[in-house]
Formats: sequence, structure tokens, C-alpha cells
Amino acid sequence: MPSATWTLGGITAHRVDEVPLPPETGPWLLPAATPEVVADAPWLRPDFADEAGTLRLSSHSFAIEIGGHRVLVDTGIGNGKPRANPAWHDLDTDYLARLTDAGFPPESVDLVVLTHLHADHVGWNTRAEGGAWVPTFPNARHLTTRTEWDHWAAADMEEPRRQMFRDSVHPVRDAGLLDLVDVASGPVEVAPGVRLLPAPGHTPGQVAVELRGDDRTALITGDAVHHPVQLARPGIGSCVDIDPARAERTRRALLGSVAGTETLLLGSHFAAPTAGRVTARGDSFRFTSALAQTY
Repeated sequence: MPSATWTLGGITAHRVDEVPLPPETGPWLLPAATPEVVADAPWLRPDFADEAGTLRLSSHSFAIEIGGHRVLVDTGIGNGKPRANPAWHDLDTDYLARLTDAGFPPESVDLVVLTHLHADHVGWNTRAEGGAWVPTFPNARHLTTRTEWDHWAAADMEEPRRQMFRDSVHPVRDAGLLDLVDVASGPVEVAPGVRLLPAPGHTPGQVAVELRGDDRTALITGDAVHHPVQLARPGIGSCVDIDPARAERTRRALLGSVAGTETLLLGSHFAAPTAGRVTARGDSFRFTSALAQTY
């Protein structure tokens, strides 16, 4: 299946699919997004929820071509990783083949942006080789925020999270490929037309990613917004938000910043068609899907 692409005037963004997330993900991740809530927003169906009100979610990356640079935003769950979540455990997908087919063979990637350090956003940082986990993108600078790194470095992590750092984060650091970015004072440009915007709450150092083309812009949500139902009900939070109140403030601010504009919102877990425009509806928002070109 071809990946979707969006052209922003000098920037091309590709959605590189890893795996659809199972139906059980929605009730676990967003427990307040009940079938009754989904029914109150009929525009969610059929793309983002089924007729029974079950949410559709996806694991994917965004691969960006800009000014001769190849930028990858988040790296999914990864293959062969031991994970407590059965939907993520020991995957075997053709993600790397899809990435290569999109024009991004691993050795060609220049920059990897990690919106935050959760297992489903860092997994393809590494791949198994000779009994060890080695960097998948050996020529890429990998970025996360200093706030994010410092939070987890000081946290009393449970064993599954320690395992994730051992197999998907520390090998990149140990190879000298991980850099920390300070966004405490505001957005930071990390490549021409690519800015990291502070988006705390889900994790303390999470970022959203702004893409500025010659004539259009896009905003990659990270996990500030997991699903379009959170536009209809911005108060719905994730069960794994570290600071739920701050996460809601961040979500409302990000959505408000693009509402009524031509900016494309690209959801880090939105099922296809994934991209769309945001309009305000009183104290909430609506998402109108934008068709992608495919290759």
C-alpha cells in the first residue's frame, strides 16, 4: 500500500506506516472517549471510528524532505522489541522497506526528531544485529529535549520502561548520535523550515513539530493529540499523560493556534487520512480531512 504524501511548497511530508493499533487501544488510552462521545461527533466516522464507536489509531512516522535534508519525526514501536504491551511486543513489520520505498533508506536519514521518549515513538531508533541493538539511522543526528531527557534520567522507572531505554535510546546515545535541545524559552529551528514547539503535559519535555514550506505550513501533533475525538472534546486526556491538566492546556493552545488557518494538522496516531484542517466550534474544534497525494 503506498504511503500518503503532502506537499507544502518546498517541503514534502510522507506518512510511513508501521502498524494499525488494535481496537482495544482506544478504550485503554482514551477511556473517556466512549461510544456515546463518538456518536456526538458523527464526522469521526468512518475514518477515525467505526459504527460501534471504536476508535481507529495508527503507529506511523513522518518522513520529511526539505532543502536537501531528510528528516524523520518519531520512529514507531520497532521490530523484535520485548514490550509489556502485547500490541507492541515482538513486532515483525516491513516498516524499513516502506521507509526505503518512500525514498528514505536508513543510511540517508540526516535528522531524527523524537517528540518524546515513549516506547511507541523511539522503537526504530535501533535494530537487532549480532545479538545487540544498533542504531538504525547511523548517519542521523537524533534530537530530544533536555527537559525530556532530564525527567526520565531522574525518574524511578519500572522495568519495562528501563528495557525500552536500554534497547532503543541508550544505544543511540552511546554511539554519540543523541543531542539535547532546549525549548524552555520557546520554539527552536532544527533544520530549515522545521521547528520544535514546546508541548508539555503528556510528558514534561514533549514537542510538536512545525513544518514551514514556501506557501503552506503543517503541525505534527506528537501525543498532545492522540485522536481527532480530542478536537471534539479537548478535555479528554490520555491515561498515560503525566500532567493531565497541563496536557489539556497544551492541546487547546496547539489546536487554537491552527484553527481557522490553512495549516495542516498531522496526527502522530491519526488513522488515514491523517491530515486535515482545524476549525473552532465554540469551546471545541472540528477536524476536516485533507486528501493526500500518493506515490
